[in-house]
Parts: sequence; structure tokens; C-alpha cells
Amino acid sequence: MTKLDETQLMLKELTDANGIPGNERQSREVMKKYIEPFADSIETDGLGSLIAKKEGLADGPKIMVAGHLDEVGFMITQVDEKGFLKFQPVGGWWSQVMLAQRVTITTRKGNEITGVIGSKPPHILTPEARKKPVEIKDMFIDIGASSREEVKEWGITPGDMVTPYFEFTVMNNDKLLMAKAWDNRIGCAIAIDVLKGLKGVDHPNIVYGVGTVQEEIGLRGAKTATAKIQPDIGFAVDVGIAGDTPGITSKESNSKMGDGPQLLLFDASMVSHRGLRELVVDTAEEAGIPYQFETIAGGGTDAGSIHLTANGVPALAIGVATRYIHSHAGILHRDDYENAVKLIIEVIKKLDKDTVARITFE
Repeated sequence: MTKLDETQLMLKELTDANGIPGNERQSREVMKKYIEPFADSIETDGLGSLIAKKEGLADGPKIMVAGHLDEVGFMITQVDEKGFLKFQPVGGWWSQVMLAQRVTITTRKGNEITGVIGSKPPHILTPEARKKPVEIKDMFIDIGASSREEVKEWGITPGDMVTPYFEFTVMNNDKLLMAKAWDNRIGCAIAIDVLKGLKGVDHPNIVYGVGTVQEEIGLRGAKTATAKIQPDIGFAVDVGIAGDTPGITSKESNSKMGDGPQLLLFDASMVSHRGLRELVVDTAEEAGIPYQFETIAGGGTDAGSIHLTANGVPALAIGVATRYIHSHAGILHRDDYENAVKLIIEVIKKLDKDTVARITFE
């Protein structure tokens, strides 16, 4: 394996960490390790969202840049007498991407046990049953245990976290990176690199790099983190749909990996703030940073919670086009990630009091 560079190593640590909604400790510790050198202070809210503060101008507006720490996964709900594990999804899953995939169960003590999602083999199914997708309720996890007692001895109990088993991979085209949990450790990485890029740079505001919790089950950590920060401007940085694979029509997504960060015009959680969006577009044009527009009729981002906090916060979601999200392995383009960082930094440099006041009512 080729030695990873500094950025790839950070992305590997972020994506290899396991953290479903409500159990984000691993990913929070990795994000804290990487963002701490560039922050003036670090704190958490009551749910566990990480908030790193970097002060430019003490009385300037507060700018929030938030990725979410959690990934879609599962939770153990029952152990049967033969040692098979029943589970439920935590976050949105499509059953057809789950079967026969390896998973990691993390015990209370932090031990990691590998299993596989199983079901009946096709040989004993009726022809009608073979044509139907297996329902999640009929799946189970096999960890090689022979009894309920053995599972207990191994330290597994209901409530334990289950995550996809997958290792960060640099593909043959080394601009393309494959990993689990791009949704949304790439947003956490962007927040880290925004603070890193502002080190020693004058900016007329206070910037908060945030790793929110529980986004995948209702944008929950963004509610509490935004209430704590009370920002004047909010950015949610997340993955978006890449429409450059077979079967996806232009009506479903026009985005292509490598064509720049996505500016989300509309999703199920919010309409993007016009004044902020136009400032971002103008900044991208001036700086020669590529970008693309996207709309997602189903699903939302943390911006959906950020913009409804207190009296309302002008907010925008910025995405990185990613293939195969909410499955074991996603693929994204490194240039899109790096251009998202550049764009947000350039916008932050412009967000002084007067600019924030002007765009708020556009």
C-alpha cells in the first residue's frame, strides 16, 4: 500500500472511526485531535457535539461551519438462544445494500467484534421469495457464537453499536477516495481544514468549527449546538448525491464528482438563504473556484436545524458529491473536498458585520 499523505491519514482516521447517532465518542475524539491545534477553545454541548472556536475579531459576527460526527449504522436489539443478533437500523438504510456485508459490533468496553449480516440461502427459498428483497426485520448478524451465553461472555448486549466494516482506500485514480462514513466525516474534515486554513489569517468574525451529533436521526445535535453558539451565519457541510453513475437521471441529480462543491438550493429541511447563497456564488466566481448547484427533494442537512434556531440564522448547505452514500462504501473526489475548504475560507474572510447585515435581508 502506498504511504498515505497527511490529509489522507486524517481522512482515514475520521472514516475508520465508528460512530452511530448517540454513540459518537470515537469520531469526536478523532476530530478533536485534528482541530485542537487550530482552535482557541474547545467545548461540547449537552448531547456531545464538538464546538471549536477560533476568534478573528472579538466583536465580529459568529460563523458556524458544521459537519456531523455520526454515520448510519445499526443497534443490537436482541440476542437469540443460538447466539444470533437481531438489530435495527439507526439512520436510513435500503435493505438491498445490507445483506452479506460485514459489520463491526462495538461493546461497552470498547472491544470490536466482526460479524456478517445473514439470511436464508436462496436454495431453500420458493421462486416467489427469491424475487423479493429480504426485509431488514428478517435479517440477523452472525458473529460465530453458539449460544446467548457465549454472546454475553463476549461482552455484547442490546444497545451496542453496529457499523459497516470497511477500511479507507485510495483508489487507482488517487483523486478518488473510498470509505465508509463519508456521510459525514468529510464535513468534519472540512470544518477542521477551514480552521487550519485560517491560522494566522485575519478574519473579521469568530469562526466555530463544529462536529454535530445525531444528524442522521433528525438533525438533532445541530439544534443544541446552534442554540449554544447563537451564530449569525451557518454553513452545514455534508455529502451530496453524485449523479454520474449508471441509472441516475439528470432529473435526479446533475452533479458530478470533480466538478466542485455543491451549493444546495433546496432540500426537504430548508430553502437556502438567498443572500448568503449569492455571496457564496459571487465569491466562487471571483476566486475561480468551481461549484455546482444541487437540489434534493428527500432528506436534509444540519442547515435545516441551524436556520430555525432562535430568531433565524441565514444558512447554506455545501456538499461534496459522493457515490453510494448510506451503504458500506462511498466514493468522493479529493478536489471537491479541497475546493469546498477554499470556498468557505474565502467567504469567511468577507463576512464582517456590514456584510452579514446586508445579506441577511436580501
